[in-house]
Amino acid sequence: MQKIRCVVERITYQNPENGYSVLKCRVKDYSDLIPVIGNLIDANVGSVLIIEGNWKVDAKYGRQFVAENWEETLPATVYGVEKYLGSGLIKGVGPKFAKKIVQRFGVDTFVVIEDNIELLVEIEGIGKKRIQMIAESWEKQKEVKNIMLFLQEHQVTTSYAAKIYKQYGNDSIAVMKENPYRLADDIWGIGFKTADQIAMKLGFDKESFVRLRSGIMYTLSELSNEGHVYLERKQLTEKASELLEAEEDKVFITVDHMIRENELILEKEIIRTDEEGNTVSPVYLPPFYYAEVGVAGKLKKLASSPAGDRLYTKLMEARRNTGNNELSVDIDAIQKKTGMEYDEIQADAIRQAATAKVMVLTGGPGTGKTTTTHGIISAYRAYGLRILLAAPTGRAAKRMTEATGLEAKTIHRLLECKPPDGYQKNEENPLEGDVLIVDECSMIDIILMNSLLKAIPPTMRLIMVGDIDQLPSVGAGNVLRDIIDSDVFPVVRLTRIFRQAQTSRIIMNAHRINEGKMPDISNGKNADFFFMENEEAEDAVPKIVELVKTKLPNYYHVNPSDIQVLTPMQRSVVGAANLNLALQEALNPPEQDIFMRGRGKVTMPKECLRHSGYAYRTDDKVMQIKNNYDKEVFNGDIGIIESVNETDRTLKVNFDGRSIEYDITELDELVHAYATTIHKAQGSEYPIVVMPIMMNHYMMLQRNLIYTGITRAKKALVIIGTKKALSYAVHNVTVTKRNTLLRERLV
Repeated sequence: MQKIRCVVERITYQNPENGYSVLKCRVKDYSDLIPVIGNLIDANVGSVLIIEGNWKVDAKYGRQFVAENWEETLPATVYGVEKYLGSGLIKGVGPKFAKKIVQRFGVDTFVVIEDNIELLVEIEGIGKKRIQMIAESWEKQKEVKNIMLFLQEHQVTTSYAAKIYKQYGNDSIAVMKENPYRLADDIWGIGFKTADQIAMKLGFDKESFVRLRSGIMYTLSELSNEGHVYLERKQLTEKASELLEAEEDKVFITVDHMIRENELILEKEIIRTDEEGNTVSPVYLPPFYYAEVGVAGKLKKLASSPAGDRLYTKLMEARRNTGNNELSVDIDAIQKKTGMEYDEIQADAIRQAATAKVMVLTGGPGTGKTTTTHGIISAYRAYGLRILLAAPTGRAAKRMTEATGLEAKTIHRLLECKPPDGYQKNEENPLEGDVLIVDECSMIDIILMNSLLKAIPPTMRLIMVGDIDQLPSVGAGNVLRDIIDSDVFPVVRLTRIFRQAQTSRIIMNAHRINEGKMPDISNGKNADFFFMENEEAEDAVPKIVELVKTKLPNYYHVNPSDIQVLTPMQRSVVGAANLNLALQEALNPPEQDIFMRGRGKVTMPKECLRHSGYAYRTDDKVMQIKNNYDKEVFNGDIGIIESVNETDRTLKVNFDGRSIEYDITELDELVHAYATTIHKAQGSEYPIVVMPIMMNHYMMLQRNLIYTGITRAKKALVIIGTKKALSYAVHNVTVTKRNTLLRERLV
């Protein structure tokens, strides 16, 4: 093996999943930059590396240095010091200040920062506030480096170092040595497998209690991510035993201990049997158990309590006086007021809503859910009811506001989420109003539903609106379907497709797919539903880019930002991750043309932060993938990066007019959103949708997935793929059943 010492000038490519990186490095005695390849995921621009490896000549890329082992060291030359300081690793120092500092202190720069940082005041433009920022960042960086070295020693990717430091500070290494499994419990993004890797390197026993406990929690947590509220005890023992490579009896004993300690809850009241007729025992993580029990109890209590509003009181009094239990609001009067005509099912929905405490309104696209909701609101307003409107996502709430003319809030904002205290609206401080109407209820998971119901006082009404043929919630549970299947509350199903909706091939094809029929893919000049035959996934990527960048914007006179690519899965050539790289390069390249006075058009690099192999640039379209209660941004929210500060290593994202700042360590909460999975698009609508459907996606091709994707498009939909894949999706209704007992608890 040979050894080189180099300064990282550029990061050409990084794969965050396997760590493979391509760096362009400056090496002494070489005039050109040297390509270095290997697992170098944690190297930063400006880092000085000592790398062991071998030279090779690649037929396509020429001479490269293949890294086998590497370590980071502090730079020893003036050039290296300047490059390191200006790389953005130290907050408060960008390339401009790095140059000034190094011009003044040379190779002694690090000694000055370490021992006499107040001397930086000699540099023009650096005041006490910036010195404080540099000092804090330098100390943090030193401790993060120590954590990185600790992780490196134990062959764990060091990209978690900043997160670990943020959670535990200077106690980070002590915590990892004492119980590395705490990482999986405490830090979002670090799972059991990473914690287990550290534990194994530290010599923890394979069947130690802390390991078995953590593996059992991880198994339940992973299955909750697939929508399950509980796991049968035998199934839990088998799955955890397989994950842990431990004996089943030891896992069983650990589960037993955790139940006794109330770390897990065993359901004893509701008796379940499997297909063979054997009794099964559901085991819950406590938050899911209390949420499911809470939702069932609160819904039943809400439905059985009288409403406190004028409309309910008058109707109940009139029914008692006349003996006519069908008496309700005057539909003709509501039609005159709204200027709408309601069919018999819609009219029945309005009549039922007049007296219902808890009610569900469901139906597919074009069946008049919005029109009917409007009629219900008109009936309530005629009697002066105070109406609250909510939806699970910002986009769904915005659509609700536009459709009704009343303010709609996200459920999180309605409940006034204030970290770290949680929701301000609850049993002690309930919502104020007479009725709450919630749209897109198929998206609501069991935890959020429980929080919402806690805040609804007994006298308030609850109207749930949603389409149960769409995908169920991303979180655990199948709340809307379970409520409907229980037959405990009034449910109105809208089935008739209205005439104006019948002209939309998007709507008609969505209903055809729902009935298990192939959609009409004949295209045509005035159609809004198009199918482009494409066999090879690799060929589809440039075609999708061309559609989004030029063809569709030119034809429909829209911006590319109005076009959303939706795909069945995250991975594969036509998955969201790869499509985002291609679309970002085409729609928001790393350089931009700027017109400068006296110089004309000048090409300048865009401000950019790199994290885990991805470049986050000004004007990038991004999506939040985790509920962040501090920032008040939630899973699925889409925004645009409005500014990047390379010196402070921060960026700001505009979410519907709200500017939210992210530190570089928080960027794993953001993904690029030029393309997203169909799951992530629930509750949103886009003017134009482009959707690849190919056999590469066969693991995910299901009827409700394709139905959900199609119904996200308002103006036009383009499917690119094969008839075989489309047919497979339309006829595949084998949706994984979710483990939930809400229906049984309601019954």
